[in-house]
Amino acid sequence: MKRVVVTGLGALTPIGNTAPAFLESLQNGKSGAAPVTYFDVTNFKTKFACEVKGFEPTEFMHKREVRRLDPFQVYAVVIADEAIADAGLDSEKLDLDRAGVIWGSGIGGMNTVESEVEGFAAGSGIPRYSPFMIPKMISDLAAGLISIKYGYRGPNYATVSACASASHAIGNAFDYIRLGRADVMITGGSEACVCKVGIGGFNAMKALSTRNDSPETASRPFDAERDGFVLGEGGGAIVLEELEHAKARGAKIYAEVVGAGATADAHHITAPHPEGLGAMQVMKTALQDAQLNVEDVDYINVHGTSTPLGDIAEIKAIQRVFGDHAYNLNISSTKSMTGHLLGAAGAVEAIACILAINDNFVPPTINHFTDDENIDSKLNLTFNIAQDRKVNVALSNTFGFGGHNASLVVKRLES
Repeated sequence: MKRVVVTGLGALTPIGNTAPAFLESLQNGKSGAAPVTYFDVTNFKTKFACEVKGFEPTEFMHKREVRRLDPFQVYAVVIADEAIADAGLDSEKLDLDRAGVIWGSGIGGMNTVESEVEGFAAGSGIPRYSPFMIPKMISDLAAGLISIKYGYRGPNYATVSACASASHAIGNAFDYIRLGRADVMITGGSEACVCKVGIGGFNAMKALSTRNDSPETASRPFDAERDGFVLGEGGGAIVLEELEHAKARGAKIYAEVVGAGATADAHHITAPHPEGLGAMQVMKTALQDAQLNVEDVDYINVHGTSTPLGDIAEIKAIQRVFGDHAYNLNISSTKSMTGHLLGAAGAVEAIACILAINDNFVPPTINHFTDDENIDSKLNLTFNIAQDRKVNVALSNTFGFGGHNASLVVKRLES
């Protein structure tokens, strides 16, 4: 097996529009939740979300191109640009047949579907759809756009597994490189579902917090008074590279990817297995793949969505997998700050783990006010304030509707 390292990062999140800005907000425990600005929420049960802020697409591409893309595709191209520049990749110096893109998006162009259907409904009944409607709505076009821009002719596709989509994309990209089938992969995920259909649909499921009087504290994983997740948007991009390939071109290396796991709950279309069986198995699988023991792990970035059932199921799984070592871990949910980026969550949270390794800290779980008697109070859930810690090995969990589970293991590079 080839060794796989991270050589570039890109981020566009509700708490920072670049990877360095994202890092600063993680260190400071910043909340990205605020009242929705994109549309009138008067009649919606939830009136807030974690929107991307201060982002102007035309600063990165021509307005004609922006009109031809869905926001999730704009986000993908912009953060891929950042990651590729950060990695110092030059297409003229790469074997483009061995450079690829695997991208995750749980829903794809929801904004496009909403606007096109609204336009039809308001019209004369004659179907007048944009010729760009289909390319704008399908999830795979993000990967396609990145490959077209940079000329990467290697593996190219999308992963769609709800909230585990980006983690599955990263795991697949990791496999292509370690199996010797690619030298460089651009991977990650993006999502843009802060729209009427997105909030209305999740409201109908009773999945979202309705804490409209205090949006900034609404995402409160593991708190006794949590009442649902906060919808977020944006994405994260990661450049994965074969170790010797990276060394040969003098690339800076953030961390090494050493393991990935994928399992299914086989239980329910939206609810997690109450005992966390799928979550337990996916962590075991990822650690076995990484050839690490539970005692090697320093930090777990949990799925931790701030839902009543999900948070407890994941904690049960962690305690069963890690046993007594669970009390030596730092555990945190960065969704308390970013909200839930759905199919992009795994990319942003993997980046949080990589940054934790590089900057020797653990991001906090903010908005903790009341202990949940069903959660072991002796666990270090890194409440409210970031903690200094040398993180050598970090585990990132993401779980999706349909029972899709993914875990990634990253570690400090050793020679």
